[in-house]
Amino acid sequence: MFNLIRRDVILQKKMLLTYLPFILFFVMMDSHPAMTFLIASIFIPFNAFAYDEKAETNILLNSLPYTRVEIIASRYIGAIVYMVVAIGLASLSLYAFSQPFSMMDIAIGNSLFLLFAAFTFPLFYIIKPGHIFSVVLISFLLLAAVGPQVVIFLAEHLTVITNFIASFSVPALYTGAAVIVMTLYAISWIVTTIIYQKKAF
Repeated sequence: MFNLIRRDVILQKKMLLTYLPFILFFVMMDSHPAMTFLIASIFIPFNAFAYDEKAETNILLNSLPYTRVEIIASRYIGAIVYMVVAIGLASLSLYAFSQPFSMMDIAIGNSLFLLFAAFTFPLFYIIKPGHIFSVVLISFLLLAAVGPQVVIFLAEHLTVITNFIASFSVPALYTGAAVIVMTLYAISWIVTTIIYQKKAF
């Protein structure tokens, strides 16, 4: 399964030349650090899906000595591995340009990435090839543009929920958020595995 994770990096070796400049662009544009961590985490996993969509790689993968469970597992585990790498590179980039960031920024950025991955990974095996990447890209742009405003609106108008959340301690909120995010990611993993096992290539 490790070879399947490594394969994504090998196939994207030319694209990876733009990876650090891509991160630096957001750093120099003075984007919110959480957004920088989110963008850095998304780059490799979603480029891998885009490549597979164009090359119809799933036909080849299913001819290799890997089970469909292992193929999907490599996607989800690989996304976490690339996220950890992204944390390191984004942190170094922010530090090099004297941009302040905190552990909360890392937690928010990577939680958003895991949530986005949880909702979009199954789509790559549901939506017709040729349209998937466009749908995901548009969804991400809408989320980035509308998401913060929606959260602010809900916080201002649903004071009962806001006060309920505020009643918890910070460690309890972080722990609860982490549990919810990881649970959704695990559910997505299971759902995607079921979809992929039934899919004909």
